[in-house]
Amino acid sequence: MDTVNAHGAEIPALGFGTFRMSEPDVAHILPLALKVGFRHVDTAQAYRNEEAVGSAIRQSGVGRDEIFLTTKVWVDNFAEDEFIPSVEESLKKLQTDHVDLLLLHWPKSDVPLEVQIQCLNRLVEQGKVKHIGVSNYSTALMGQAVELSRAPIVTNQIEYHPYLDQHVVLQAANSYGMAVTAYYVMADGKVPREPLLQDIGARYGKTAAQVALRWALQQPGVTALSKTATESRLAENFAVMDFLLSGEEVAAINALARPDGRIINPAHLAPDWD
Repeated sequence: MDTVNAHGAEIPALGFGTFRMSEPDVAHILPLALKVGFRHVDTAQAYRNEEAVGSAIRQSGVGRDEIFLTTKVWVDNFAEDEFIPSVEESLKKLQTDHVDLLLLHWPKSDVPLEVQIQCLNRLVEQGKVKHIGVSNYSTALMGQAVELSRAPIVTNQIEYHPYLDQHVVLQAANSYGMAVTAYYVMADGKVPREPLLQDIGARYGKTAAQVALRWALQQPGVTALSKTATESRLAENFAVMDFLLSGEEVAAINALARPDGRIINPAHLAPDWD
């Protein structure tokens, strides 16, 4: 598995995401994903499946030290007296004494960013978190987080797929030495039906979904989360490291971006996007 290095964090380039996945689905599919070879697992307090993720990892036979485990603090837990206890509860559910990466899930909150960052840093100092980052942040907020934090901010996890131009965020992340973690790469089911991606895939014996993942992973500093509850698609999602898209193909995929391409945009949580 290729990795992306950001401030000492060696992040497996391809991750397995559990967004909107029930605990029974996680219990069934995550052990199979680990068997296929996934070693980067992404969950969150808000997904309400941390306990299933922890049990699946524990029972998989794969060593905890082989897995890069990410979770996220939900906005309701950002207050100083709730932040660290919520993460300790996540660790109990995940059946581990640390996570490899802890993210602030969304930026909009009445709790000052400085307080949130201080809590992240405290957890790093306590050894409960190896690396810290943010999610769904604009470039302006990324800069503020970097300025406020003693520990490096290693990634910004954002919606990123062929229909959403995120080059401004990618450039900012690069300037800070940060990675970008792409979620929703399948664009809520649009990617597998995209004729351009199907045509490109046919040249390599790959599916449109595999082409989109390859497109994301070919970009410097980008890791990507794949997600499926379907057993037959696990191997397909994992088999994206054995081909390279041409510059012309990447440019054609980039040209699919459109002004209304964003899918995830909750007004009570989202920032002013770039």
